[in-house]
Amino acid sequence: MLEIRHLKTLVALRETGSLVDAAERVHLTQSALSHQLKDLERRLGGELFVRKSRPVRFTPAGKRLLALADDVLGRLEDAEREVHKLLHGEAGRLNMAIECHSCFNWLMPTIERYRNHWPAVELDFSGGFTFEPLPALVQGDIDLVVTADPQLIRGVEYVPLFAYEMQFALGREHPLAERPWIEPEDLLEQTLITYPVERSRLDVFKQFLEPAGVEPASVRTAELTLMMVQLVASGRGVSALPNWVLAEYVDQALITVRSAGPRGVWPILYAAVREAQLDAPFMQDFLRLAREHCLKHLTGVRRVSS
Repeated sequence: MLEIRHLKTLVALRETGSLVDAAERVHLTQSALSHQLKDLERRLGGELFVRKSRPVRFTPAGKRLLALADDVLGRLEDAEREVHKLLHGEAGRLNMAIECHSCFNWLMPTIERYRNHWPAVELDFSGGFTFEPLPALVQGDIDLVVTADPQLIRGVEYVPLFAYEMQFALGREHPLAERPWIEPEDLLEQTLITYPVERSRLDVFKQFLEPAGVEPASVRTAELTLMMVQLVASGRGVSALPNWVLAEYVDQALITVRSAGPRGVWPILYAAVREAQLDAPFMQDFLRLAREHCLKHLTGVRRVSS
């Protein structure tokens, strides 16, 4: 009666919160997904979730099947990974570079889980603020780059991890905190605090200021996120950072945040990988674990279809 596809559908419905998004996740039309669920409920003799609820609310029967899905699908993934190891070997190298300078707080837990799955894979990091990772990826010096700035390079594939909102961090008493959102012209008289990298790699310039032809009054750099937040909190300027980075400082009442424009700016974070290595089992498992961890633990991020 129950099939793996049913369990995957229920998990997709729980994680996305809607039939439309769940259908996209499992590569079905909404009509086909609805039919699949109604057929399953008919066979079981009862409803599994409450219709027209958002996010979707599951009945006790639905929650029991979700618990089963978490167990069975987890075991299935473990078995598939072990089979890949047996067929293709366990060893490899995963040398990473990070263009997202706030990513270590989710990357380290991902790596910890990954080491348990692939103890024979050699893990390392390369980089710094002046390091150019994408050329190094092409040359084979590194194997994966976390970046929000994809460039068309032959032989390089960009795998979306998640979308995030770039938000402005403001001191709690800052005059701009009274605005519902920030417009580019609002920065004409502001000090913008950024990481010490080229403007072409910063979302606030690429996707917000430069299209509007606006230049802030001045730009100040800081290497550490906490230092940037402290400068903002003390009224030394404003900063633009990912929403999931700023969430903890908002919770601590150090700062307040506003969106960039009425619709916000939503960049996508990618993993850049050489095409020749993309299908390696140890690479695919790292990408899966990274995406899974981020979507579960980072505040305000969104899933992006591959």
